[in-house]
Amino acid sequence: MWFFSKKGPTPNESLIGEEGKTKRPPNTAFRQQRLRSWQPILSPQSVLPLLLLYACIFTPIGVGLILGAKTVQDLTINYSNCGKDAGTEDFTDIPKKLVHYNFKHKVENRPKWKRTVPENDDGMPYCQLKFEIPDEIKNSVYIYYKLTNFYQNHRRYVESFDYKQLLGKPLSKDELTTACRPIRGEGDKAVYPCGLIANSMFNDTFTPTLFGGDDDTEDFQLTNKKISWGIDRKRFKKTKYNASQIVPPPNWRKRYPDGYTDDNIPDIHEWEEFQVWMRTAALPKFYKLALKNETTHLPKGTYIMQIGLNYPTSLFGGSKSFVLTTISAIGGRNMSLGVVFLIVSCLSGLMALIFIVKLFFQPRAMGDHSFLKFEDEENNSTNDNDLALREIL
Repeated sequence: MWFFSKKGPTPNESLIGEEGKTKRPPNTAFRQQRLRSWQPILSPQSVLPLLLLYACIFTPIGVGLILGAKTVQDLTINYSNCGKDAGTEDFTDIPKKLVHYNFKHKVENRPKWKRTVPENDDGMPYCQLKFEIPDEIKNSVYIYYKLTNFYQNHRRYVESFDYKQLLGKPLSKDELTTACRPIRGEGDKAVYPCGLIANSMFNDTFTPTLFGGDDDTEDFQLTNKKISWGIDRKRFKKTKYNASQIVPPPNWRKRYPDGYTDDNIPDIHEWEEFQVWMRTAALPKFYKLALKNETTHLPKGTYIMQIGLNYPTSLFGGSKSFVLTTISAIGGRNMSLGVVFLIVSCLSGLMALIFIVKLFFQPRAMGDHSFLKFEDEENNSTNDNDLALREIL
């Protein structure tokens, strides 16, 4: 039948349009991909200088990063179980696995803790951490809290706030973004501030004073001013809500048992602890700044930090820690970056040594590319298409 004998277009005919115009791209070096290019030949003679250069550059950088990190002095105490393990009468030693410190001199006395029992059911239990600073710490001194196994990077959690509400606009419950669900409103009132981030805010309290733990140690004052980023202090504005329009988030009810009044609505423009918490962390283990002193030195001695215990970590299987630290030109005490630089420099040096041995004992002569010849694709394109079509058939 006719449909068995009908032939398709030849390769040359398929490039011709209805009006007799060819569909072949113009015969230029750019359209036919014949532009000249530089292709380096990786020989031992050319690679060896690069590897030695990398080793010479990365080694001092890695050593400098490690030495800079070693100058940082810090103390970390995991106080998650202070509410049930610490004594109420006298200070007792904190288990070694819960304490980590790096100081220039040896610590003679292990850190201790003690728990204070509230006088009534509404009172706040406190954890007192007693620790020794074996040498004077130059300014600046920073106090952080550290949380583990807390995933602030979850997509729904990160988006759970209303930017316009944080700018001070009095939005109604229905005007709030749906990203705040399920903490968006109660009845006809809006939750302020709405969302999961604000509701889960860290609320353990750190006293702004390191109390002297003996007669020879004076109190050391700290501040919670300018602990947030400058851009965050511009993002948060005092709200224009009145108390009848809003309710606090569910986890804030202990602080506001009777709800908001016109006198106790939080001013998030001045509340820098809230601003610090609202900048979500990228990893499940993170530090957030609570207090600092950038003007005076911290003398050596024994100090006591009093922490109000409010934040439960057992709900998410994590831990909370008190961190006292300094900083260096490269930031905190982080050896990882310096170690990575040293690993790269060692690998570069090792590969350079292997290439040297290979070049010395088993050299290889390079070929001459001038003897390579290629056929003209432009003149033989039709023949190549016909040959390829015949091979397919």
